[in-house]
Amino acid sequence: MSDINMENFFLPADEEHRKRERAKAREIRRSQWWKNLRGRGQCYYCKERVPPKQLTMDHIVPIVRGGQSTRSNLVACCQECNSKKKYMLPLEWQEYLDSME
Repeated sequence: MSDINMENFFLPADEEHRKRERAKAREIRRSQWWKNLRGRGQCYYCKERVPPKQLTMDHIVPIVRGGQSTRSNLVACCQECNSKKKYMLPLEWQEYLDSME
């Protein structure tokens, strides 16, 4: 999938939406809720144990695809999964994982 330009498959959310949601995400990163979630030390996607400081925040429905920075749309994941998932929606991510088996 790394050779595919995802912009050919969807219209990205407008810049105002992206700025607003990224600001909300920065605020949530300072919250106790996020610290507790990250403190569990497990990637949401691959379930691997990861040192909490190495977990990143991922939007299940990406901001660029219209996702929001809400607790129900945020997960802690390892950098490898976050980098591979990029702009994929959950269904697309699952299809990608299934194709890797």
